[in-house]
Order: sequence, then C-alpha cells, then structure tokens
Amino acid sequence: MPQQLLTELDGFAETENMNRNELIYRATKMYLKERKKRQIRETMRRGYMEMAKINLAIASEAIQAEYEAEHTVESLVSGG
Repeated sequence: MPQQLLTELDGFAETENMNRNELIYRATKMYLKERKKRQIRETMRRGYMEMAKINLAIASEAIQAEYEAEHTVESLVSGG
C-alpha cells in the first residue's frame, strides 16, 4: 500500500480513536455491506423489469377480453 495512503489512514484512525487495523476492518465491513445492498437492488431491478413485461402482456390480453365482454353486453342489452 502506498505510504501516503497509510499516513492518511493513520491520521483518520487517530481522529476516530482507533488503530489502523480497526479502521481497515470497519471500512472493509462497510464496503461489503454496501456492495451486497447494491447487488440486491440490481437483482430487484431486473426482477421488476421482467415482471413489467409479463404484466404488460397480461394486461394486453385482458383488454381484448374486456372489449369482447363489453361488446357482448351491449349486444345483449340492445337485443341484437
């Protein structure tokens, strides 16, 4: 690791009243937690996009059935 980064880490660790190892441990833990959150969000985003396509297909099919039902009701009501 570059000396400049180590010096910066040591300075930050000192202001936080911890040693370098504790700082690196906490930073790594936080990084992994945030990375996992991003992965979950991305998985959810893909799932919602997939479901949007499915829902659009279902809605498109339903609108045709709804139109046919409405037409049938109108025919029955008008007697023809």
